[in-house]
Amino acid sequence: MRYKNQSLVLLSLVTIVALAQCRKNSDVIDNENPALIAQGKEIFRHDTFGDEDFWSGLLHIDKAIAGANNGGYGPGVSPATALAVGLKVDADALPANVVAAIRAGTIDLNNPATTLALLKMNAVVGLKGNFDAMGSLNSIGITCASCHSTVDDSFAPGIGKRLDGWPNRDLNVGAIISLTDNAKPIADMLHVNEPTLRTVLGAWGPGKFPAVLFMDGKALRPDGTVAANLIPAAFGLKGVDLTTYTGWGDISYWNSFVGTLEMHGKGTLVDNRLNDASKYPIAVENNLGNTHHTPDLITSKLPALKAYQHSITSPKPPAGSFNQDAANRGQALFSTKAKCAGCHASPLFADNILHTANEIGIDDFEAKRSPTGKYRTPPLGGLFAKLKGGFYHDGRFATLNDVVNHYNNHMSLNLSSSEKNDLVEYLKSL
Repeated sequence: MRYKNQSLVLLSLVTIVALAQCRKNSDVIDNENPALIAQGKEIFRHDTFGDEDFWSGLLHIDKAIAGANNGGYGPGVSPATALAVGLKVDADALPANVVAAIRAGTIDLNNPATTLALLKMNAVVGLKGNFDAMGSLNSIGITCASCHSTVDDSFAPGIGKRLDGWPNRDLNVGAIISLTDNAKPIADMLHVNEPTLRTVLGAWGPGKFPAVLFMDGKALRPDGTVAANLIPAAFGLKGVDLTTYTGWGDISYWNSFVGTLEMHGKGTLVDNRLNDASKYPIAVENNLGNTHHTPDLITSKLPALKAYQHSITSPKPPAGSFNQDAANRGQALFSTKAKCAGCHASPLFADNILHTANEIGIDDFEAKRSPTGKYRTPPLGGLFAKLKGGFYHDGRFATLNDVVNHYNNHMSLNLSSSEKNDLVEYLKSL
């Protein structure tokens, strides 16, 4: 339920003070309260914040997954199909007899009924199914883990141990939303027809999602290409002030924003910046900057969620995935001739400073969509886990070599080919 609050200014001031105090205490909370971290882990993995009303009540994704033979509609979503659109299976949630049956080939991975069984085991990463007493799927919701966790493929491709905080660059969010038989409400919200909406959803591709689309309605960049950004990592964020590509806010702000406005959970999001009709017409039409739900299922969970996310350190690259000697030479270049450390100083490998598009040598389209008008410096830890989909907010640079070449040209660094290679090897070692 959304309503206008006549005390928004006062509430905003109180929120600012509270966030400032929380930030003072954040190191103590994150380091000394393992119970809070454990609570946050449970929230991150399994809490839907009540978003079933959107994914099931409005979009009927639960019925699409079940299929006509299981009380839904259409062919249903088999495990094979689910894996093909980037959903992952937590091998630790599978009973031993199921593991044995999968290995023996006696479980049908092309049957939607098997997907329902996996949901009952709570084994599909980021999806939570709710079943009635007869075992029928009543509704489904999504959790933070749907986008910000993957698995290590230790059992099979797409099936393995959870890797929380890793971006799921296989997840095809557009394809999953396209399962709906009720796309009209979203199309109406964006002022397009259903075929146009489905075309846009199909253009996002794996590992991308345009969060700001539902604020400003801009589905395409000026050059006509799709305006969708890479799903970001949620590890290595402790000490990083701005957790989004363009610096919308700190981690608790963004968790609230995503949980309330993107996951469509039951939360509170008060942000007067979204009340700018010229910049965020869709947000203003739907009063998204003044979103309140009763009960609020998100706000009280933000400290624990932050504590867990801040406890997830950047993963170390696998042994043998980079040349150590070259990386050692690249480390020296990183701090000197290549000038990387000017923005990516250790230990954060980020500077907590916003930069103009001109500073980093790219267009300002995405920056202008944010309240800051700038880009933040991303932390570089665990780059190997972010390889898929490319680099920068939209994946415009396919490889680390492309990134190095960009800065070599933009900053006139005059790096030799061997120096570029050494620098890439060092980046791979982070």
